[in-house]
Amino acid sequence: MIGRITSSTMTQQTLHTLQANLAQRDRLMNQATSQRAFRTPSEDPAAAASALGVHSEQARVAQYARNLNDAMAWVTTVDTALGAGIDLLNRARDLVVQGANSGAMSPAARDAIAAELESISAGLLAQANTTLAGRSVFAGTSDAGRAFEPGTFTFNGTTGSGVQRRIGDNETVRVDSDGASAFGEGATSVFALLNDIAAELRAGDEIGPRLGEIDARLESMIAARGATGARHSQIERASAQDLAVSIDLEARRAEVEDVDSLEVLIRLQSAELTFQSALQVTARALQTNLLEFLR
Repeated sequence: MIGRITSSTMTQQTLHTLQANLAQRDRLMNQATSQRAFRTPSEDPAAAASALGVHSEQARVAQYARNLNDAMAWVTTVDTALGAGIDLLNRARDLVVQGANSGAMSPAARDAIAAELESISAGLLAQANTTLAGRSVFAGTSDAGRAFEPGTFTFNGTTGSGVQRRIGDNETVRVDSDGASAFGEGATSVFALLNDIAAELRAGDEIGPRLGEIDARLESMIAARGATGARHSQIERASAQDLAVSIDLEARRAEVEDVDSLEVLIRLQSAELTFQSALQVTARALQTNLLEFLR
């Protein structure tokens, strides 16, 4: 049985079609202006779910990137301090070699070398008390403002502890350095050693045997710097990997959320042409009114 087609039915169907064409044009216009494939999850639930997953991964990778930047700042600060300390101690060693012949030197010359050794001791203490963002880089997890106390050279750090940064799902790295291991502590510290040598030099004592103690402390500082260098390389590798993952995730996000501008513009022009054509056809098809029908 064929249903009756009335003018009202034709009008409703035509308006429904025009509304659908207008909605499609509006959606394409929004895509062209926002460069996004959808505005709300209801427009494309599958794509929205994929986008949420990608955004979650991006947030995780971004947190690792911040951890890596912080870790790099720590190890760079530690490396710089140890490097400066090693240079100072090498200078002190040269002075001790020079002062080993104290018998042939005048008191003024011995005093000048002793004064420089004390200055180097103070310089080493300053390097050992290096801080980053208010935290000592040689005191472990301790919140002490400095790793070593002036005068007594007491170590304020937490022995055996280390500042850790998570740089991957299953990877952490220590970013500080054990100040007690590198510089010693108290009476056995490198600071006390240089001050003792300076006192002995002023007293005219033989300081040649002290070279072995300086060399031992140099080895400790070089070993600490080597360990820091290894961590630096670990952080650099993790940073490169994190960047690669970040680029891949952004490509995945763009594939799901972004649109091809040229394709959208072509589709928008097509939708505009379709809508205008539909308007013209509708104007012709529905131009009869009641008076014309009665006539």
